[in-house]
Order: sequence, then structure tokens, then C-alpha cells
Amino acid sequence: SPEEERPTTRRRDVLASIMIGAATTTVLPANAAFFSSEKEGKIEIRQAIRPYAYHVDSTIPPSLLPISSARQERSVLKQLGKGLGTSKKEITGNRLNLNNIANKGVFGSINLVKSALGINQEDLKRKGLGYASFVALGVPMESTTEDINLVKDLVSTMLSGRAKNVATAMGLYFAPLSTQSALTSFAQSGDVSSVVEALTQAGVSQATIELYEPLLQFAKASKLDLVAMSPELKDIQTVRSSGLQNLDAGRRSEYVADSEGFIQLTTDPKFKLYSSRSLLKDFIPLDSKDSSASFFAERILVHEAGATALARYTKDKPEAFVTYVAPISDVRYVGGSNGRLPRVCNYLGKDLVTEESVTTILCNPKAPETLAAGFRLRLEIGTAPDNLDYQSKISDYLWFSTMPKVNMIPRLMNS
Repeated sequence: SPEEERPTTRRRDVLASIMIGAATTTVLPANAAFFSSEKEGKIEIRQAIRPYAYHVDSTIPPSLLPISSARQERSVLKQLGKGLGTSKKEITGNRLNLNNIANKGVFGSINLVKSALGINQEDLKRKGLGYASFVALGVPMESTTEDINLVKDLVSTMLSGRAKNVATAMGLYFAPLSTQSALTSFAQSGDVSSVVEALTQAGVSQATIELYEPLLQFAKASKLDLVAMSPELKDIQTVRSSGLQNLDAGRRSEYVADSEGFIQLTTDPKFKLYSSRSLLKDFIPLDSKDSSASFFAERILVHEAGATALARYTKDKPEAFVTYVAPISDVRYVGGSNGRLPRVCNYLGKDLVTEESVTTILCNPKAPETLAAGFRLRLEIGTAPDNLDYQSKISDYLWFSTMPKVNMIPRLMNS
């Protein structure tokens, strides 16, 4: 019959064979399934494996470039550990074209990964006392052991590419400056009871101490210096209730080295966009007298104090490398301590530190923490015609412990 004379090869089978043969050169949709094997004449269909890490490209609007293998992840992290930082230039428009797509799908080799992610050792590597590099690791506000383990894994890989004779540290957002001596003693002796006591007396909650104790132990085992980043709790409370003007001048100088830059930043159009579209979104009144202005004053002091503490640590240390952990809300859209680091470092004499010297990685982010209205992660603020020039992307990288759901990953460029 005519039905029996039809070819038995279906369109789906043809497409499957094409996809198998060209898997390394075809650009697929983000939620594509692929045909992985053939058993007894039947095509086995499996869901595409999504990467655990993504580079946020500086397109307008930003897009995501997958880091699609463990080898590529290690390469990126080791480059950070070597102090090479992260290029902030747009990658897709300049480097992603038909020629390099054909060359192992852009991400088919370590060299291509470095090129696509803007890593150029000759251009980015810096030497001497004037240079330092930083990696901000944003964790969920309600962090779990899984989040802390991810931080440990990322930092461990970074350190594997680091020279052993270069100053290397980990900053702790929750540790008040008064605990610095206890942190330094712990890094040398490993006496955890003393550092726990110091943190407790400084007002750090028991839950926070217990959550981050494994990270402290990791830092000790890795021979990292520890850096306290937070103002004292009573000073934070003073600023929240009475304003920055009522903070003791001596205490304020501990937290703010570059006072002129600290003030001028509040008038910068890009910072104003960050303040209105990100920082102030977290405001929750403490009482009937609390205001968004008080919250604003508190957060900019916390961010400036953190940046100042990290910059001061690197001041007399050539090519120092510092990772630090902080809530996603304090590093998203690069407007918190991470955005302030280049200015403060330059003020303190680290004149080779630029925005490319500071890399921001969000660990296990969820849509609400990026200020998304729906289930997809938000990648930028500043999309209106009047503020497009000040658009800020969420971070440099998104990194996950487990495979993220396909419906939360937007604007994905697949290789």
C-alpha cells in the first residue's frame, strides 16, 4: 500500500542523526533535549545536561555564556586565583561568530574558553605593590551548608592556581573589626574556641557562627589570612537610628578611609540607579520611626567599611589575592563593597586595581534574590531609555551546586 511504501526514516530520526554528528558545532535552544544513543533501532532521548556555571556577558541586555565542563570551570577559577581578574567587556558581539562557533562550539577547548571569557594574560596580569585582586562570593541570605560547601570548593580551586608566596586572604562580612585580632590568632593557632568567643561577644549570632565555622576551619587549613569586614554592631545601630552624622568621628575614620570619595559616590548616576533599583528594595522598617534614608545610611557604611578593610589588608602586600563571602544582596549588581573596592584601593595607593580586578560570583542564586518578579533570574538593572547608559549586570558569574532548573536561566547562549 502507499502507506507501506513510505520511507521508514522519520524527520525526527534524521534530525537526531544530524544533532549527534554536529553536537559540538550546533547552537541549541536552552531547554533542548538531545539524542544520546540508539538501542535496538530506537532513538533514546535524554534531557540536555545544563552547566553548573555561567558567565554573565556584558551585552545589552546581559546574556549568559555556559561554562560547560568541569575542566573549563577549573580553568576559569584558576585564572582568578592567579590574579587575572575578569574582563567587563562584551564577549558575544566581539568574539562569538560563525568561525569560532565552528571551532568546537566556542567552548571546545581551554584556550577558546579563555578567549571567549575575555581572559588575556598579557593584558590583565599585573605586578608589584600597586596591584591586588578580589573575588566576591555572594551567598543566599538564608544560607545552608550546601552554599558554604560551594564557596569552599570554588576557593579551593582558585587557590590551586595561586603562587604560595603571595598574600592570600578570606574576608568575612559578619565579623566586626574588633574581632580581627582573634581571627588572626585563630589563623595561626587554630584555637576555634577563642574566635567563637570573640565573635559572640561582638554580637554575631550563634547560628551564623555555626554556619561559617567550617569555612573558618577551611581557611586555617588552607593557610589563609582572615579579614574582619563589618562595623561594630552598636555603630550600625547608631547609624540606623540617628544617622551617619551621629557616629563618632574616630570610629567613622576606621570604617571610611576615602571620605571624599564616599560622599561623592552618592551623587553618581550609576550608583543612584543601584540604590533605587537594588539596595533600597531590601528595606524593611524596624519600627514606626525607621525610614529608607536610615536604612540607606546603614548599608553604605557597611559596604564602605567592608571595602576599606579589604583594601587596607592588601595595602603593603604585592599582588595580594582576597576572596570574601557576603550576602547576595550586598554584592548583586556590583554596587556594594565589590563596586567600592577599586576606588578605595586607588586611594590607598593600590593604583593598578581596576574594576576588572574585582570579580563577583553569585552562589546558588534564586530569582527573588536577583529582584526578579517571576521565576527567571534577573540579569540587569537599568533598561529604560533614560538609564540605559548606567545599566549594571547582576554579577560576573552564576555558580550552582546542583543543575539549575531550565526555567530560571534566561538569555542562555548554548554552545
